[in-house]
Amino acid sequence: MTQWRPSTAQVARLFPGLWLFGTGEACLVHARLGNSPWTVFAQGVANHVGLAIGTATIVISFFVMLLWIPLAQHPGFGTVMNAFFVGIAIDVMLPLLPGPGGFAGRLAFVFLGIGFVALGSGLYLTARLGAGPRDGLMTGLHFRTGRSLRLLRGLLESSVLAIGFVLGGRVGLATLAFAVLIGPGVQASVKALGGLR
Repeated sequence: MTQWRPSTAQVARLFPGLWLFGTGEACLVHARLGNSPWTVFAQGVANHVGLAIGTATIVISFFVMLLWIPLAQHPGFGTVMNAFFVGIAIDVMLPLLPGPGGFAGRLAFVFLGIGFVALGSGLYLTARLGAGPRDGLMTGLHFRTGRSLRLLRGLLESSVLAIGFVLGGRVGLATLAFAVLIGPGVQASVKALGGLR
């Protein structure tokens, strides 16, 4: 299985991509203006079980991968690395970020974070080493139910966002900005990096 035998070029995209992705999520948390939907959920869980937000992200990633089993989804090397490294990057980078200062500084972290997540996603996706845990759940449900990817992504993200909010995860301006900008940002990043072949 080629997804378990990465080339040097694939690894050179995978790990920087995952680290950038986690750093982008850390920037959003640091800005305190709202998180991406899955990080709202992770923050809500972290608030109740005494884990760091990145550690909660790792635990949730592996729980989501368990949901792949009845959907007959198969992880790749990149899937497992995604489950670990995004959460590790969040916990490592959060205490290293400066500021954020006033509203302008916090807003700058929001857009920096979205940019990092988009670029990290582009690097990770073009490495072609397996879907991330959350993307694999979405595609598995798509193949099992026949429902559109857009619908399933919307349902999954709105569900975890709502649960995370109830658990105390931060929802705000950045959550909306992420929802609007991340799709075009990832598309532009993938295209700039040579597309998905």
